[in-house]
Amino acid sequence: MTTALITGSTAGIGAAFARRLAAQGHNLVLVARDTKRLGEQATELHDRHGIEAEALAADLSTEEGIAAVEQRLGDRTHPVDLLVNNAGFGNKGRYLEVSMADELTMLKVHIEAVLRLTSAATESMRSRGRGGVINVASVAAFVPRGTYGASKAWVVQFTQGAARDLAGSGVRLMALCPGFVRTEFHQRAGMGTDNIPGWMWLDADKLVAAALADLARGKTVSVPDPRYKALMGVVKLTPRGLLGGVSSRTGRKYGPQ
Repeated sequence: MTTALITGSTAGIGAAFARRLAAQGHNLVLVARDTKRLGEQATELHDRHGIEAEALAADLSTEEGIAAVEQRLGDRTHPVDLLVNNAGFGNKGRYLEVSMADELTMLKVHIEAVLRLTSAATESMRSRGRGGVINVASVAAFVPRGTYGASKAWVVQFTQGAARDLAGSGVRLMALCPGFVRTEFHQRAGMGTDNIPGWMWLDADKLVAAALADLARGKTVSVPDPRYKALMGVVKLTPRGLLGGVSSRTGRKYGPQ
């Protein structure tokens, strides 16, 4: 049985990855900040699917939290075969409305943690000649819209570059770029969602199924829904100057309220 480590595992996309991978027979290392929720999740998945579920409480906005997960990924006696870097959050407010401390915390979770955990995982995977990493980004990576989008753009570029450098090693890397997904993400950030059209919402379980299929096909970037694929096609054809204005207006309409 293979082992998958999932950060931000107790809610949303991370929880959907945990459910699907457990149902497929993978052992799990579940990483999140909430010790109680982690324990409950690990017990539930173990009892339901008969897999081993290890709970690792870690806050990836801290040095101690990142180091703890790095150490687990580097354990050659209990190797991790799939890493899902899913932990992340959004800040409510436009640029300069969000405190610098909150901006830097976002960058630590979205960039530093992703870099360090991907590096720890792939070093071990490369030595075994197999493994995979899914770095959860966002379609926000493709439009000029604030620190969140910029951090997710870094995730996409980093993942694509690392995938090229590790080509032929047996290690696959993929950036997953979802749109709006019905999770706790917006509620935790204090963002209103009543103004987001119903057609823009994605189901987390269907998203995960499509993402794992794209990883198996060797994709390095996954936009796993026809609606968002079409939107990203339009984005690619739109001049950057015009796109900036459109994304700003769209952010005011569908973003934090």
